[in-house]
Amino acid sequence: MKPSGRLLLFLRTLSPLLLIAFVMRTTLAQQPVQKPREKTSEKKAEKAAPSEKEANPAQIELLETRYRFEANGDSRKEVHARVHINSELGVRQFARLNFDYNRAFQSIDIPLVRITHPSGGTADILPSAITDNPNPAVVNAPAYQDVRVKSVRVLSLAPGDALEYRVVTTVSHHPLAPHFWLDHSFDRTGVVSEEIFELDLPASAFEKAPVRTFGPKTADPASVSPFGGPSTLLSTRLRSPGQIYISADTPETSKERKGEYPDARLFYKWLRNTPAAATSAKTPAQSESSDADLIVTTLTWQELASILKYSLYPFFRPEGGVEIYKKFREVVSEQVKGESYLETIYRFVSQKIRTVDLPLGSTGFRIRDPLDVFSSGYATAEEKAVLFLLLLPEPYPACHFALFVPASSAEKLIPRPSLLTRILLVIEMNRQRVFLDPASEVAPFGVISAELRGKTMLMLNNPGHGQTFAEDPFLWQQSTLDLPFAASQKVSVAAALTADGKLSAKVHYSMRGDNELLLRVAFHQAPKEKWKDLAQLLSLSDGFRGQVTSVDASDPYATREPFTVDYEIAQPRFVNWSKKPVRIPALLPQLGLPDSPAKPAPGAATAPIELGTPLEVETKMTLRLPPGTNIATPTGTSVQRDYATFASQYSTKGLTVSASRHINFLLREVPAERATDYNAFLRAVLNDQAQDFTLEHESAPAGAHEPAPSQASPIPKP
Repeated sequence: MKPSGRLLLFLRTLSPLLLIAFVMRTTLAQQPVQKPREKTSEKKAEKAAPSEKEANPAQIELLETRYRFEANGDSRKEVHARVHINSELGVRQFARLNFDYNRAFQSIDIPLVRITHPSGGTADILPSAITDNPNPAVVNAPAYQDVRVKSVRVLSLAPGDALEYRVVTTVSHHPLAPHFWLDHSFDRTGVVSEEIFELDLPASAFEKAPVRTFGPKTADPASVSPFGGPSTLLSTRLRSPGQIYISADTPETSKERKGEYPDARLFYKWLRNTPAAATSAKTPAQSESSDADLIVTTLTWQELASILKYSLYPFFRPEGGVEIYKKFREVVSEQVKGESYLETIYRFVSQKIRTVDLPLGSTGFRIRDPLDVFSSGYATAEEKAVLFLLLLPEPYPACHFALFVPASSAEKLIPRPSLLTRILLVIEMNRQRVFLDPASEVAPFGVISAELRGKTMLMLNNPGHGQTFAEDPFLWQQSTLDLPFAASQKVSVAAALTADGKLSAKVHYSMRGDNELLLRVAFHQAPKEKWKDLAQLLSLSDGFRGQVTSVDASDPYATREPFTVDYEIAQPRFVNWSKKPVRIPALLPQLGLPDSPAKPAPGAATAPIELGTPLEVETKMTLRLPPGTNIATPTGTSVQRDYATFASQYSTKGLTVSASRHINFLLREVPAERATDYNAFLRAVLNDQAQDFTLEHESAPAGAHEPAPSQASPIPKP
């Protein structure tokens, strides 16, 4: 399911800001070349490089990557890069090299960092320029100090210089060993001039397994034996043979087998030269088959689910059960009126245990003792999910874990843990499934973000409720589409316009649903002294060009009530009374409706119009005008459909004008065959929002100034 296509206008603008806020809070230091988990979504987001090589801030002239995996899951990765710095932006990009790792099972060595100047002189970066610190996300979480960032500060770098470095990453005794996995996407932007990729695998794990190719000409991955012999398909039994998936668009340059059993090795090599003007991307057919050019895995989805069950259910009923019961009694002693035990436990785990925002699996899915979590007051998302399960009273409802993969057809992707990004709790109550996200800290009970609803998730069914660690017929399940309450958005504006053209307004928001969660998270994560900045962004996206003077918001933890935001804003020279007449729109946020469907390609089916989660939006405005003002109001509109209704009213009483717009989305989508009817509905709403109030003031005050064009209208026209 797509997020609602008709959020208020200010949230269409705010949503990217919130994503940036999430990134700023959870970002691990970025690696310029060596990346343990390359994601296609990031690759797709990269802009194509300019046609000339020098147009890139930095040109990677050579990128060599060599992987070696052992049968026990250990591995060694060596990256050698040579980069030409073209501009000051390139200097900033490579002034610091950051490499993330977990020292519990990884180590990083940086044997070479060298600068070659255009004059021919060289300078080696000294070991003293290399630092090793905890990841910023765990600075205040001593239990996770193994999650670290090794950094190299590259001083004296300037345009025209060449930077060369080597990085060696070693993995030993990974928590999920002997399984291992790898995905890699080759550069298509022209930033990398020459790329060499070598893969060294144990033949005992891969020789009898098929190599599967995928690409635009293959409806399904084709399997062939890499070195002769019969082809075998991947089975779902535990410890299946390893799999190698190679894009038909990037076939290997060479492959060979060396040595004898049991020490035989398989070697693959890719040599790629990418022109600076390259802009090629994966074809749609290829993207549906996979999310990388090369994938190596020793896992099936069934195996991965079984392994993670063992990792995430270790404290099902631990020896310290008595201590856990005492904690349960402490938690439920804070139960408030009208709250169930489940809601009380959820509120405690969500709000009293701070979430350490590490990517899922950063600790290798190792779970701390729950008593340590209690004493420390913080936990990873995985640990919070386990803690909730442990605190459930006896007899407790079935509670499972669900792992989210950000893809439309997650079950069709090639399995590996790096695809998993979120963990949710799933409770079976009254023949319904309730999805919970305690890691978000401020999500109301039963609310998960729009991006997680209606999506297929990897289910880790609780073995304590008749589920085994072996075959599971319900491995993939769809998350709920519904919210536990009716979604609503109410915005009221109380404004006043003075004789000198100054506008002042008080704006009030009250929300339930998807936008509520977005705002709760934003105000929860921002320090209070930054709330005015958030309100300023709200006002700008609503069309107000003035300055926010004060802001207040309800407690983000008060999740049983709608979330509210209030701010005051002032805008001098809002109108120029010397102009006759003055036209102003209703001081209301625009209602964001989905656009009319585009004409489909020949032979393609027309898609339905996505309306998203049913939502009621109500906006109201009152505007006080100075004495001596004549007012002409627009005409209200009323449109009724089975999928949505819209009504507006405009009136005047003395020197006060009022406006209201009310839209109620009743269905999730409009069938494709009703596109003409929807277009008529959309035009009626847009035409109504385009109407203005007409004002005439008896006399313009001396010294009145004409507002700048950008300030003439508080709400942008559709």
